[in-house]
Amino acid sequence: MSKTWVLRTAGERLALKLPLRTLTTIAGLALFLAVSAFVSLSLGTRDTSPLAVWQALTGDTELSLIVREIRLPRVLLAIMVGAALGIAGLLLQGLVRNPLASPDVIGITTGASAAAVLLLTLGIAPQGSPLLPAGAIAGAFVVALVILALAWERHMSPGRLILVGVGIAAAMGALITLMLVMSPDTTAMNAYLWLTGSLYAAQWGDVLGLLPWLVVFLPLALGSARHLDVMAMGDDMATGLGSTLQRNRLILLLAAVALAGSAVAFAGGLSFLGLVAPHMARNLLRSGSAAMALAAALIGGLILLFADLVGRIGFLPRDLPAGVFVAGIGAPWFVYQLYRLRR
Repeated sequence: MSKTWVLRTAGERLALKLPLRTLTTIAGLALFLAVSAFVSLSLGTRDTSPLAVWQALTGDTELSLIVREIRLPRVLLAIMVGAALGIAGLLLQGLVRNPLASPDVIGITTGASAAAVLLLTLGIAPQGSPLLPAGAIAGAFVVALVILALAWERHMSPGRLILVGVGIAAAMGALITLMLVMSPDTTAMNAYLWLTGSLYAAQWGDVLGLLPWLVVFLPLALGSARHLDVMAMGDDMATGLGSTLQRNRLILLLAAVALAGSAVAFAGGLSFLGLVAPHMARNLLRSGSAAMALAAALIGGLILLFADLVGRIGFLPRDLPAGVFVAGIGAPWFVYQLYRLRR
């Protein structure tokens, strides 16, 4: 039994035939995410009953400021950033045909982080400045162009792309370390906190700043993800089936860079999220890449939402960065995937 979804992306009519089990799984993930978000709104330094949260969301009460202006933007930003990194990781893993690829592994996240740290250390964009996310997004795109230029030889090879990306990531990491060492202690501390990945003091401006990137590039990513299924058969087979490989690869890379760069710009250098979410989606679904992209987005939002919740209420009165707990999940998962590949 199957159901057909019809989406329109980039002027193209796209039909996705999803089995009932896949639809049920995706709907279950979406419901779990919605419930988790509502529960997260009720937890904090001052716990709030679900009824009081609902009243604060729908009317003006004494808790409206806490729920609507402090907790709600942070919850929404966690879901949006997690979704963007989850889909970006799945696109990159399919693009380079390597299950260990992710935005931070091939240098996109590191490029955004390097640009942000440069602005922080030079004093051009202090913490909270609107120039900081703009610089981070620009850094992600510049590094992506450098990787593409170095990896391009008559066409874009997935193997060269990941090798060049790993090298660029290492170079950007060294540059970040140099800037931190050379900068004053206060600036280095702010930069290090940003590099860890934190949703602390998230505001509606952050949500609205990230929203246009998701509105444009999430549909593009979902519409283009189906090409990954053809690419997985190999270049010769994909070309024989009529796929325009280089064009599709460039679109997929553009969508992945835009989603990863914009997410990192508003939440800092979160590691491993783009690696873990796609693998969990594959473990849940045995479907096409478009359905797995939806699942990866929902799982990425869940992971970051719970990581931020633990950092927010698990060590009161401290508010720890969500990136600490994402890395705590992602690093063991990375080792586990290496073990599976070795077997």
